[in-house]
Amino acid sequence: MSLLRPDDVIDHITQITPEFLEVRGLRGLLLDLDNTLVPYGSYDEVHDMMRWASELRQAGIRLYLLSNATGRRAAFWLDKLGFAGVGMAGKPSPRAYRRAVAELQLPPTEVGMVGDQLFTDVLGGNLCGLHTVLVRPLISNALPHTRAARTLERAVLRRYGHDWNP
Repeated sequence: MSLLRPDDVIDHITQITPEFLEVRGLRGLLLDLDNTLVPYGSYDEVHDMMRWASELRQAGIRLYLLSNATGRRAAFWLDKLGFAGVGMAGKPSPRAYRRAVAELQLPPTEVGMVGDQLFTDVLGGNLCGLHTVLVRPLISNALPHTRAARTLERAVLRRYGHDWNP
């Protein structure tokens, strides 16, 4: 079960600041796309998130998109965000995380994984020794497999003392 335990649980991506990262010894972040940076399926610009990403990059934080979204969707957002990454990553495969960390050219102990799902983002990040940050999903997702995963996530998080109701 400890592989499903996030190091931090936050309400919104913008709570991650250079100070937040410095306290944790992090110089790079792997970022999920859907329901972490942007609402699931949306192609509408999210100005506060884009400003947030720009401010982190200006502070010297290395960012990399690690998403299971289609390659086309990831490419659309990567063009707007201005940093590297991949779609169809195959999370929670440790291989995907190791490749992404290598792209950041940082040791895993200095990289955080930020995402909205325990069974992909947190599990994969923990398997690779990353600092994991679970963020509340931006919207409720009606896909059947996501609904089932959210039910299991709530049960796991309750065991760790988190009252989580995405």
